[in-house]
Amino acid sequence: MNMKPITEDDLHAYVDNALDVERRQDVAEYLLDNPEADARVTAYRTQAAALRLSLDSVAREPVPSRLNLRTIVASNPPARPPQLFRLAAAAALLLAIGATGGWMVKSYTLPPTEGVAALAQEASASYGTFASDRLHPVEVRADGSDTLQQFAAATLGRSAAIPDLSKAGYRLMGGRVIPTAHGPGFMLMYDDDKGTRLVMLTRPMMVDQNKPMVASKTGNVRGWSWAKNGLGYSLVGALPHEDLHPIADAVRSQI
Repeated sequence: MNMKPITEDDLHAYVDNALDVERRQDVAEYLLDNPEADARVTAYRTQAAALRLSLDSVAREPVPSRLNLRTIVASNPPARPPQLFRLAAAAALLLAIGATGGWMVKSYTLPPTEGVAALAQEASASYGTFASDRLHPVEVRADGSDTLQQFAAATLGRSAAIPDLSKAGYRLMGGRVIPTAHGPGFMLMYDDDKGTRLVMLTRPMMVDQNKPMVASKTGNVRGWSWAKNGLGYSLVGALPHEDLHPIADAVRSQI
């Protein structure tokens, strides 16, 4: 039986893990032969991961007790009808604020948009999107040739180091292009013999072109990020900062 054509709805469902096993395999095979569609799927995944990162902290916050209607009524007992009317009006106003408060808070909790801090967020989003992908985590696999190096240079517009982390117990899996708000970035993925994966994201920097190493944390994803000579680097993974730091130092020594 011929395979049904792959549609844009299938691509979105693939990103959302909403396909059955057979259809997901069909889409995965289609993406291997269609780099333009694969690039769109990568962009969808990155956008979805960034959105989850930006809204997760807001969604987890409890409603402040001071905005609970029972608390408001208890602290402002009605003394006479006019007071009751004013209380009802205040409660209605607070309910309206509560309906939109999430968006107000979100404006203060969105990820940073510039510099090394933004790079760290992009690296964490890339990790969240691709580190768990067992089927197609990288576009170009590490095969001992110069292909990956050429891929990195084409993405970044200049030659870039491909760090060797074998002494730290991690082998290079390969890399892929990551779309960001600041242009394309180049992601490298590493893993060890226990299935632990690390992601390193590199991209040109308009802000923080030279920046000392700083720590970052998004959920359970931790990282170290820095910039040198106009390129930013962020190494992230689900490891404690103290375990990641020597690996980041090994990366930095090879750049």
